Amino acid sequence: MAAPGQGFVAELKSAVTPRAALLVIGVLLLQLGFITSYIGALHKPAPHNLSIAVVAPPQVAPKLIGALEAVPNGAVKAVTAPDAETATAQIKDQKIYAAWVVNPTGTEDTLLVGGARGPSAAKAAETVTTAIDQSQGRTVKVQDVVPLAKGDTNGLSSFYLVIGWCVGGYLVASILGISAGSKPANAHRLLIRLGVLALYSVAAGVGGAIIAGPVLDALPGSILALSAIGALVVFSVGAFTMALQCLFGIIGIGIAVLVFVVLGNPSAGGVYPAPMMPPFWRAIGSVIPNGAGTGATKSIAYFGSTNLGMPILVLVIWALVGIGIAFLAVLRGPRAEEREPEPTAVGV
Repeated sequence: MAAPGQGFVAELKSAVTPRAALLVIGVLLLQLGFITSYIGALHKPAPHNLSIAVVAPPQVAPKLIGALEAVPNGAVKAVTAPDAETATAQIKDQKIYAAWVVNPTGTEDTLLVGGARGPSAAKAAETVTTAIDQSQGRTVKVQDVVPLAKGDTNGLSSFYLVIGWCVGGYLVASILGISAGSKPANAHRLLIRLGVLALYSVAAGVGGAIIAGPVLDALPGSILALSAIGALVVFSVGAFTMALQCLFGIIGIGIAVLVFVVLGNPSAGGVYPAPMMPPFWRAIGSVIPNGAGTGATKSIAYFGSTNLGMPILVLVIWALVGIGIAFLAVLRGPRAEEREPEPTAVGV
């Protein structure tokens, strides 16, 4: 007769297989990574290489440039601009974050900012220039040359729109994999899945743009352009998730969450723009679809679609890499341990 403890151990082994135990441990690590990434990226924002142009007479400009560059921890990247009009154009072209326009005939200077680029960056520029002006017995007033829309008070609408698109991308890819096998049986079925993903991406892009724009009045800009970026975001995330599933099975879904949620969301530049984040998240933000999509939607909404080339290139590369890896994984055929009887249900 088996001891009572042995019966429990047998039941435990039956209920929790080694594979399930490894997956649970993986989920725990993913959860801890989520906490680490979000808190690490967002808990203590501080400027780094925040670009501020100085508009001042030649005899004054070097002193002010020196004062900006003397701000501790490399907080400011100081440049010069010939006049306020040029500085304003550079802000609108996303070349600089702010411009400090010195009044040579008075004691009140003007700080030009682009609030739509990120309110925290504008506030940081105001704090720095105010401190320097106060030390010289001067004051500074702030003029927002690219203000946020009325329905986008905190400038987060583009960020949340892109999060929604990314979530849709990896969820629809995951559902297709779970419902009909992580790896398609052949290249034809992979093409069908990619076709379904493409149709879904277009619908998600159009739907998200309409909701953020006309329905909620939260984000200005061309609906057609926003829809196109949305479709590209969804497709790039979905295609890469499919590739991960083809390579790693259900574990690929966890890796997709790691890339697009744990790393992608906090580094995307939604809550804080790149100059306000720690080095690691600042470095990866623009090369992950979340950050590329957020930058592109902000550009369309507020900056006349300037600097769209790099975000679009990033999204296209993720999509092409995902498609390429998925096809290679399917064409090489299943490993011995992957071979399973063909399912009786019809699926793609």
